[in-house]
Amino acid sequence: MSKQTYVPILLKLFRQFGYEGVTLSKISQETGLGKASLYHHFPRGKAEMAEAALSHVNQWLEKSIFQILERKESPIDRFKSMCEESNRFFNQGQNSCLLAVLVIEKSSDDLFHQQISAAFSRWIGAIAQVLIDAGLDEKLARERGEDAIITIQGALIVSHGLRDFTLFQRVLEYLPQQLCRDLS
Repeated sequence: MSKQTYVPILLKLFRQFGYEGVTLSKISQETGLGKASLYHHFPRGKAEMAEAALSHVNQWLEKSIFQILERKESPIDRFKSMCEESNRFFNQGQNSCLLAVLVIEKSSDDLFHQQISAAFSRWIGAIAQVLIDAGLDEKLARERGEDAIITIQGALIVSHGLRDFTLFQRVLEYLPQQLCRDLS
C-alpha cells in the first residue's frame, strides 16, 4: 500500500495524542506496520508522518474550505457551507484540530510553525476576501476573519473540555450571521 493509505490514521493519532504523545509503537499498532515498514514509507520518521498529516489538513482546506469561499454565491451561503464542511471535518466537534494540537506543543510548534501559521493565515485571508468583496472595510474584514478562526478553534477546545459538542454546533450555527452583520 502507498503511504497515503496511512495518512488518515496518522491524522487521527496526532489529533488525539499530539506530536510528543504519539509513539512509534502506537503508530505501528494502529497502522499495522512494523517500525521498519514505517521508516520505509516515512524515512524521516515521526516528523515526516506529522508533515503528511498536516499536508492532509492543508489539502482539505484547499479542496473544501477555500473552494467554498471562492464560489460565486452570497457571502452568507459561502459561510454556511464553510461551517457545514468544518462541522463534517471535525466530526461535529469531536475531532481536535491538528493545527491547534501541534501549535500548543512547543516542540512541534517549532518544527511546524511555518506550515501552521500559513494555514491559519490563508483561512483568515479567504474569509476576509469574501467580506471585502461584499464591501466591508479591509481592516474590519481581516478582524472578522481572525475572530471566525478564534471562534472555531475556541469552540473546539471548550467543547472537548466540557465534553459537550453541542457548543461547537451552536457556534457554527451563528457564525455565518456574525460574519455577515452590517453587510448591505
